[in-house]
Amino acid sequence: MRLILLGPPGAGKGTQAQRLVEEYGIPQLSTGDMLRAAVQAGTEVGKRAKAVMDAGELVSDAIVNAIVAERIDQSDCAKGFILDGYPRTLVQADAVEAMLAERGIALDTVIELVVDDKALVGRIVKRAEDAKAAGQPVRKDDNPEVFEERLREYYKKTAPLTGYYYAKGKLKTVDGMASIDAVTAEIGKVLAAAAK
Repeated sequence: MRLILLGPPGAGKGTQAQRLVEEYGIPQLSTGDMLRAAVQAGTEVGKRAKAVMDAGELVSDAIVNAIVAERIDQSDCAKGFILDGYPRTLVQADAVEAMLAERGIALDTVIELVVDDKALVGRIVKRAEDAKAAGQPVRKDDNPEVFEERLREYYKKTAPLTGYYYAKGKLKTVDGMASIDAVTAEIGKVLAAAAK
């Protein structure tokens, strides 16, 4: 099972990805985690990424694509994987297609968690309040102003991916505003249909 989870920040992609990891035994591939792992492992791509990050610059698509390619070649991805937070742009989406085609594999499905933006801001504020109440650190992006900026970036750069994958017949939408369990159940139905 090879899938991409799409949706704006706070839509619940991370929560659902963790449930899919447990259910299907496939890894969740987060570009942030992969970058840190590549840097720590000192791989060739990791060294390039470290140099860019140490200079305070954003890691290029070429480096991110290379890190993803390196990661999907690892044995735990043989049965599949969940791409979360990648691809973020149409250029990266093309790179994923090429990367998978080179390996003779294809995406099974792309699931977009559809959410209400105003309710999302409320969800983020609640997440910050819950973290404070539990004595946990609050994520720096869990403040309404920062979050709204991330949302604008998402719609500018990542939202076009929905049309890209719809045109390829891969896009399935799920109501991300439903309860966590209801979203999980809907994703399960989508994946069961994709596996047929």
